[in-house]
Amino acid sequence: MNPNIKATVVGSYPVPSWLVGNTSRLVLRDAVMAVLKTQELAGLDLLSDGELMRFDPSHPETNGMVDYFVSQMEGIRSHFARSDFDRFRSDRASATRLLTAGMVVGKIGEGMLNLPRDYEVVAPLTKMPLKFTCTGPHMLSRMVTNCYYKDTPDLAMDLAAVLRRQLESIEAEVVQLDEACIAGYPQDSSWAGEAINHVLDGILNERAVHICFGNYGGQPVLRGFWRDLVPFLNSLHADHLVLEFARRGYDELEVFTDLDPKIALGIGMIDIKDNEVETPELVASRIERVAKTLGAERLRYVHPDCGFWMLQRSVADRKMRALVEGRNLFEGRA
Repeated sequence: MNPNIKATVVGSYPVPSWLVGNTSRLVLRDAVMAVLKTQELAGLDLLSDGELMRFDPSHPETNGMVDYFVSQMEGIRSHFARSDFDRFRSDRASATRLLTAGMVVGKIGEGMLNLPRDYEVVAPLTKMPLKFTCTGPHMLSRMVTNCYYKDTPDLAMDLAAVLRRQLESIEAEVVQLDEACIAGYPQDSSWAGEAINHVLDGILNERAVHICFGNYGGQPVLRGFWRDLVPFLNSLHADHLVLEFARRGYDELEVFTDLDPKIALGIGMIDIKDNEVETPELVASRIERVAKTLGAERLRYVHPDCGFWMLQRSVADRKMRALVEGRNLFEGRA
C-alpha cells in the first residue's frame, strides 16, 4: 500500500562518531550508507544522505549548511583580518554567528563547488527515492559580508546562477532549497523570490523549499509569523513547501488556506530542538489537525521541523520511527 502522505526528513543527520576522526572517501561512503539504511529501516519514503558530504571536522559545530558552499565558490574569501570581523559585527544577518561565513570580494563563480559529484556518490547507495538538499541563494547572500556587489539582490542572483548550473543535472526525485533566513527577513521577499525561482526553474524533478526559524545550537534564532510570508510563498515556483510547525505549535495553520492550491505542503511533526521522543499518537493527532484545518489532500509530506544534526543518533532514530508510526496510525495502516 502506497501512503497518501509520505514520511521524510529535512536533510541533516547526526554525524557518526567514527567519521570525525577519518573523513576519507571510503569511510564517508560507509557513513552515508549507514544513514540511508537507518532511514530505510525506520520506514521513511524519501531518504537523504544526511548531508554528511558537507561535514568538516574543522567545523564540527555546524553541519556545513553555509560554509560548504561559500568556501568553494569563486569571489568569496574565507581568511580574514581583524578589520573584517569588525565589519561583520556591524552588518551581520544573524546574531548567532560570531564570524562571517566569507567576504565577497569579487564576482561569484562556482569555483570548486561540485554538487553533481556529491549526488553521484550517494545515488548508487540506495534503491529508495532520494532527496537532495542545497542551501538557497537568499540564505547564502545573508550569511556573507558583501564587499563587492552594489546590493544584496545582485549578489543573490549571481549565487542563484551558480546553484542552478550545479543542480540542473541532478536527477534526485526531490531537490530541496533550504532557506533559513527569509522567515526573519520578510522585507526581502521580492528579490529573494526572484533568486530562488531562478534556481527552482532549473530543477529536473520535484522542487521543494524548506523554511524554518533557525536551528543554530539547537535553538530558534529568528522571530516572525507565517502570515507575513504567504504572499512570498505563493510567488515560489515550488511543488511543495517544507515548513516548521512542531516547535511553534499549529495555531498558524489557518493562514495557509491562502496558499496557492498548486503548492503542496510538508508540515513539521517532530520537534528537533527537544530530546523527548514524540509518541505515534501525538504525531497522528498533529496530522489530524492539519487535515481538518487545510484538508488531507493538501498534505503531501510529514517530516521533522528541521535537520537532525544537533541530536544524538539514538534520539534521531527513535523520532524517525515515531514519525512513520504516527503517519501509519493516521492512515489506518497496520
